[in-house]
Amino acid sequence: MSKLSHLDEAGNAHMVDVGDKAVTRREAVATGHISMSAEAIAAIRNGSAPKGDVIAAARIAGIMAAKRTSELIPLCHPLALDSVTIDFELLTDGVGVKATASLSGKTGIEMEALTAASISLLTIYDMVKSVDKAMVIDAVKLASKTGGKSGDWLAPE
Repeated sequence: MSKLSHLDEAGNAHMVDVGDKAVTRREAVATGHISMSAEAIAAIRNGSAPKGDVIAAARIAGIMAAKRTSELIPLCHPLALDSVTIDFELLTDGVGVKATASLSGKTGIEMEALTAASISLLTIYDMVKSVDKAMVIDAVKLASKTGGKSGDWLAPE
């Protein structure tokens, strides 16, 4: 019926069989941003956010989220991740995040990096929402990926 990889001949959703695919080294990087008031960014910078260390909590949340991506995204394969790193940049208007996930495996790791970036940003929101409820999460995207059948990819600037 369809050439879509997650639909069978009858049009029913199914998990793609990756059993015959070659194991390759794969890495994906996702980025995003949360805009906030000067007061909220100051609370993060000086450690006075009401709920504690915002960046530490967001980093742990992002790593945990990457590890649980298959529980959140339908038909996503559970992956044995080799590494997940979450980096933050404190900006004048908010916080930028970069999540990097890697493994040696048979299927892509883009969803793990995107989930890690997204949950890191949501955690920042949760940690400082008492200071600024008008924060805006945006620009979450896949920045790059390496490995696999489709090869390397870099987001256009």
